[in-house]
Amino acid sequence: MRFDKVIRYGTVVTASDTFKSDVGIKEGRIAALAGALTEADEIIDATGLYVMPGGIDSHVHLDQPSGEGIVMADDFESGTRSAAIGGNSTVLTFCMQEKGQSLREALRLYHAKAEGRCHIDVSFHLVVTDPTPEVLGQELPALVADGYTSIKVFMTYDGLRLRDDEILATLDAARRTGALVMVHCENEDAIRYLIGRHEAEGQVEPRYHAATRPIAAEREATHRALSLAEIVDTPVVIVHVSNRQAMEEIRRARQRGQKIAGETCPQYLMLTSEDLDADALEGAKYVCSPPPRDKESQSACWEGIEQGVFDLFSSDHCPFRFDDPAGKLNEKGRRHFRWIPNGIPGVATRLPILFSEGVMKGRIDLNRFVAVTSTNHAKLYGLYPRKGTIAIGADADIALWDPDMQITLTNEMLRHGADYTPYEGLAVRGWPVRVMVRGTTVAKDGHLCDSRRGGSYLHRTLSSLTRNAGNGNRNRG
Repeated sequence: MRFDKVIRYGTVVTASDTFKSDVGIKEGRIAALAGALTEADEIIDATGLYVMPGGIDSHVHLDQPSGEGIVMADDFESGTRSAAIGGNSTVLTFCMQEKGQSLREALRLYHAKAEGRCHIDVSFHLVVTDPTPEVLGQELPALVADGYTSIKVFMTYDGLRLRDDEILATLDAARRTGALVMVHCENEDAIRYLIGRHEAEGQVEPRYHAATRPIAAEREATHRALSLAEIVDTPVVIVHVSNRQAMEEIRRARQRGQKIAGETCPQYLMLTSEDLDADALEGAKYVCSPPPRDKESQSACWEGIEQGVFDLFSSDHCPFRFDDPAGKLNEKGRRHFRWIPNGIPGVATRLPILFSEGVMKGRIDLNRFVAVTSTNHAKLYGLYPRKGTIAIGADADIALWDPDMQITLTNEMLRHGADYTPYEGLAVRGWPVRVMVRGTTVAKDGHLCDSRRGGSYLHRTLSSLTRNAGNGNRNRG
């Protein structure tokens, strides 16, 4: 067989194996794994490099409505460009249903935003904010059958949060259809109370964002979300876990036999609440929810990655410009932390941070790195085995990593729409020197190579977590 491309002399790394092999690529897919593959239109020399599946970031916010006068810093063009430079070949973003809007209408708008603008492949999670009988009984089953197989619900934020009975109804609808539910766990009533108390005392600087969203508010909501899921026997993903107490709720529920996946993010490994206490308004750069915690929480989150409590390592990329009237320092945000947009950029820094701090410092091995950054995302969200692995027949979504390259992170090199990175000046060891999507090189040596924006939308099968759970419809996957 003659190949379109052959990657030679590299070390292939999957979630389970590490081995020397050439990789033959034909018509966008991996066609051979063997030694001495020489017949190809292009030979790529990967001597000294790791040949890994492209990263899959399953928790990304792009071009999302964010409140009156607030504009998200990344659209699908800039967000997927930055993702590619950071070693990703697929991102899963959120399609936000607004109150009174049908899921179909929300999808129409988001597909229009993404069409022709993506440098890598994309897929959507459905955010359910208005779980009417029509949405849960008619729209959701039809959309799951069409390949929109994951949904997200919030337990916090005005306009987004669901009551417990609404969460139960949504979970029950998911059980019947096979959709996988992601849950943002924070106790909104506790947060509102604490905000009021801090306001009464004049404590409105960015540092008080963290004080009004304490660990206990996340722990309680995590316990409640898992209890509600247990009541209706529905698998869930607990997203962006920031601390040991919430992590232990996941561990205990799993020991009881619940089907659960856990997720954490770079900000909970690298930042602390002290970052929000920076001079002047600099702390606004680090406002996100849940907020960064403390050093003990960082250690706990590392433990969760190492021990398998966390299946997913995602960025929760939610970018806003800092010094911008439509961003962090909007007129009201300058005066009160509650008006600072929640979220930080991170889609390009997720993989280098975990590779440097995890693999190169001996906390996790290469196979665990691949699992929590790519393979598990593909399995949980219905993309495996097409995505998330190096195997014959899989899409040739490949990242070549140089483990010895040392980079100091700067905002300019990340090519996103934000005017800052919370990791400015961080030295990392290991970098994705080439990123391919279906055999096409989209990024090389930190620069975008393919300006055609050839990313595709991915319809998905049922999650590995829901496929054999419950008694609902399981005719997909």
